[in-house]
Parts: sequence; structure tokens; C-alpha cells
Amino acid sequence: MARAFLFVLDSFGIGGAPDASSYGDDGSNTLGHIAEFCAAGAGDRKGLRRGPLFLPNMSALGLLEAAQLATGSRPPGMPVPERVFGLHGAASEVSKGKDTPSGHWEIAATPVMFDWGHFAQGDEAFPADLVEAICREADLPGILGNCHASGTDVLLRFGEEHIQTGKPICYTSTDSVFQIAAHERHFGLERLLALCETVRKLLDPLNIGRVIARPFVGETAQTFERTGNRRDYSVLPPEPTLLDRLVDAGSKVHAVGKIADIFAHQGISRIVKANGNMALMDATLKAIDEAEDGDLVFTNFVDFDMLYGHRRDVAGYAAALEAFDRRLPEVHRKMRPGDLVLMTADHGCDPTWRGTDHTRERVPIMCFGPGIRSRNIGVRNTYADIGETIAAHLGIAPGRHGRSFL
Repeated sequence: MARAFLFVLDSFGIGGAPDASSYGDDGSNTLGHIAEFCAAGAGDRKGLRRGPLFLPNMSALGLLEAAQLATGSRPPGMPVPERVFGLHGAASEVSKGKDTPSGHWEIAATPVMFDWGHFAQGDEAFPADLVEAICREADLPGILGNCHASGTDVLLRFGEEHIQTGKPICYTSTDSVFQIAAHERHFGLERLLALCETVRKLLDPLNIGRVIARPFVGETAQTFERTGNRRDYSVLPPEPTLLDRLVDAGSKVHAVGKIADIFAHQGISRIVKANGNMALMDATLKAIDEAEDGDLVFTNFVDFDMLYGHRRDVAGYAAALEAFDRRLPEVHRKMRPGDLVLMTADHGCDPTWRGTDHTRERVPIMCFGPGIRSRNIGVRNTYADIGETIAAHLGIAPGRHGRSFL
């Protein structure tokens, strides 16, 4: 039998979404603008790297061809490989949103065709009755923040006051999300997680996609640092996903990183925690060794989005891509006959774009393994084709939202 390994490079969009203008993102291109930045020599500013963006392994798997399919042009300055191996293409998202759950659920063959709830822009993001209910149910003296902001910004603005008052920092973004930052020692990690569970229940009637616990440490604004104990509290997918279908068929789903949280722990056989892209790769390689016939190892590589995309750190994003690319031969050496590796993304987060939010973009598809024939699969109309390809590879019945490209 076969095994499958699905890697989501969180936020690694390649531009060209046909509906990008509806999201205010027309012209956004995570890969293209990072490559342009590096080709111009701007990547030297932080001393992280030099020269054009260099991703030889992903390029050999068809990344440049995928980018050309998505936008009509190849990323500037990137060396062109002599030969492309494996199956490659691009995909457009049909889900209503450019958030993490929508992208991952659609990758798992369950598009989001409903509208998420969101919090309005303004002086106060959250309705007064909601804040009152949270403080009452969680026995809080109040909250800080109550705004649209980035995670690093709220720590600088409110972190010291949080320690002094015991009030958690609550904020949101253009995604359907309620985020709570609190100090692991002064507030308490378990107390933060319990607070998130309370807020999750209160937000269910508003159809808010996620509540995210954002624990941090440090004693001053200059030393605050978020830890790896983040936890996402997601609503359930609207119908069974690829993960549910695999588990029902007797396969195991090994969820590496934040995958289990994204799917509200539904359709998950085993949770593998790790913090940071390199640790996630180490955990993935171990999971590959342990996976049995019919299993899926599903990993989200979160650093691209969390550390570099949202923080608009172009050089950091470029260096992280190059570090990930250098690890791919280790994955290749783990392959057995019948295995399939599929790499993609869930949305964009162009680090050159205005603001700090995700960007609506097409995503790459790069697929390889013993017996996988090199070919161009074009632009797929939905991410759900990715999930249905894995379903076909692992021998389970097709779903109703996508079509395999094997």
C-alpha cells in the first residue's frame, strides 16, 4: 500500500488569485516579491543571506513553473533548473476567506462556502456585551487591547500593563479570529487556556473561526517573547474532511504542528508537537519513519506566516525558505515505493504588502515520490483537488468537492 506526506508551507502564496481584488490584494505575490527583494540585493540588510533567492530543490520540483502558471511570469532572479522532476501546478481557493482554517479545510477537500463572522474596525473591536460576558464568565477585572493589531505590537503596547493589572490582552485581525495574549508565569498558561475555552463557547453564536492562545514570557516590553505553547481553538469543519475519511477507512493521520488545532482535533489519530520550522521538519522525518501503509503525515510549517509574513520581514522569510529547501533531500531519502509527498500552502502573506494580514493568492502544488511522473497539471480551480489526490493515492473513495490530478 501507499503512504502520503502533506506539507503546508504556511502563507507561501505565489500570486495571481483571480479574486484578489475583492480582498484588497490585487498584485500581492508572496514568492514573487520576496524574489524581487532578493534579486535587488536588499536581502543583505539583516545579514541573513546574500544574492538571489535560491531554492534549488523546490525549483527542481516545479516551483518556478507553478509561479508562471499563477501569474504569467517567473519570480525574478531565481536560477532556473536544468530539469524539473515531479508533478507541479498551482491552485486557486474557492473558500470565502483567506484564513488558516479555510485554506487547510479546503486542502483537505472541504471548502468553506459560508461567511465567517468578523469583528468590525474601529476604536473598540469587540462588542461591549461580549467583553462583559467574558469578564463575568472568566472572573476577569477587564481586558486590554480590544483592537485590530499584530501580535508583536500588542505586547509592546500592553504587555507591561498586563503584568501589572492581570488583564489579558485581547485583539483581532481581518481574519475571523479572537486572540488572547497572556504571560505564562504572571497570568498562568493553564489559566490562559481555560480562558480561551470560555471565549470559544461565547463566540460560537457569532461564527468566529478561531480563538488563539498567545502565551509569552519576559518582564519588559523589550524582552517579551511569545512561546511555543500557542493553542488554537477552532470550530469544527462543516462536513467530514479528508482526515475523517481516512480515519474511517482505518488509516492513521499523524498531525504535526498546529494541524490538530486547525481541525478541532477531528480526524486526528496522533498529535506531534514541535516549535519552529526546523523542529517541525525533525518531527516530520520521525513521523515518516513511523507511518504505516495507508497513513497520512500532515505538517504545517508555521514560521513562514507567524514569524515573517505577518511581521513583514522579507529577508527573514527568504532565509526561512532557503533553510526549508535545504532539508528536502532528507525527505527524499525517506521515501519508499508507493510514497507520495505533496507540498502546498494555505494562503499568502506577502511580506511586502501593506498591513500585517494574509493576502489572497494562488498556491503552489509540488508533488513527488517513487513512480510519480513529472508533468504540469495546470491551475486547479480549488485546493480540494489536493485532498482528492491524496484520497486517490491512498485508495479511499472520492469526495464531492475536488478531483484527483494523479
